[in-house]
Amino acid sequence: MGTFKFDNNVFFAPMAGFSDLTFRRLCKEQGAGLVFTEMISAKGLFYNNDNTKELLETTEDEWPTAVQIFGSDPLIMADMAKKIAEEYPFDMVNINMGCPANKIVKNGDGSALMKNPELVKKIVDAVVKKVKKPVTVKIRKGFDEGNVNAVLVAKMAEEAGACGVIVHGRTREQFYSGLADWDIIKEVKENVKIHVTGNGDVVCPISAKKMLDYTGVDAIMIGRGACGNPWVFKRVSHFLETGEILQEPTLDEKIKMILRHTTMLIEKKGEYMAVREMRKHIGFYIKGLKNATDARLSVNKAKTYKDIEEALFSYLL
Repeated sequence: MGTFKFDNNVFFAPMAGFSDLTFRRLCKEQGAGLVFTEMISAKGLFYNNDNTKELLETTEDEWPTAVQIFGSDPLIMADMAKKIAEEYPFDMVNINMGCPANKIVKNGDGSALMKNPELVKKIVDAVVKKVKKPVTVKIRKGFDEGNVNAVLVAKMAEEAGACGVIVHGRTREQFYSGLADWDIIKEVKENVKIHVTGNGDVVCPISAKKMLDYTGVDAIMIGRGACGNPWVFKRVSHFLETGEILQEPTLDEKIKMILRHTTMLIEKKGEYMAVREMRKHIGFYIKGLKNATDARLSVNKAKTYKDIEEALFSYLL
């Protein structure tokens, strides 16, 4: 991506509520070639919002890391991207133009930008001119099926100086439902010269290989497939390198990872916040396991680390 090199081409997607520092560290440890922060509001940073600043925390053991910012004002986006690039050790800046959340779209940010390719070009151009680090853009197939314009938007980003584009093969109106359209990802790859990352329905080694082979993209991005499953990066990268499929993590490995994840989060946020945040993560970790429903109900009542430990040991072992 530009002159930047990665250990592998299997990336962890930016996801609000999931790609926090703690989980990024675990995904990197398990083999993610590049991780992304949760979305950072350019306006929030401009107005010195404390919650926004917290999202900018990073540690060396998760690098390389891309910081993702969102907004629709070219000047504010450029100034805040410059501020982040100069004050924080992130390796690159990614501009979000794909978030489908109503509260983001109604302000003209995220995937709402897919409706305004000229504004996309202005934002990317402004950011690239202010930032010395690589700048990439994350887009969707289009805003809806009547406005499928990922190729046009990708070309606009390329012309404005972006060195890479990440394409999620769903429209904004789809949110995360239905199948991702790999044809549009393939079409983008065939029409730009910059680095292209494919995103959507990559959840395992086989689907990862299929996307790479079908679309010809330079890298793949895993989002929801990594929730409760940081091992997916090691399994995918190993399969792409060797053709061998590693075994799924055992029950014992899952429980150990959950408890480690909990401990790391407690060290960062304190037991009260950490235990409550872990509830959503644990739901993904134990999905499909025997007695998972009972274990999840018990975990959702947990208030301490010990409560989580007892819930897991009581129902899963």
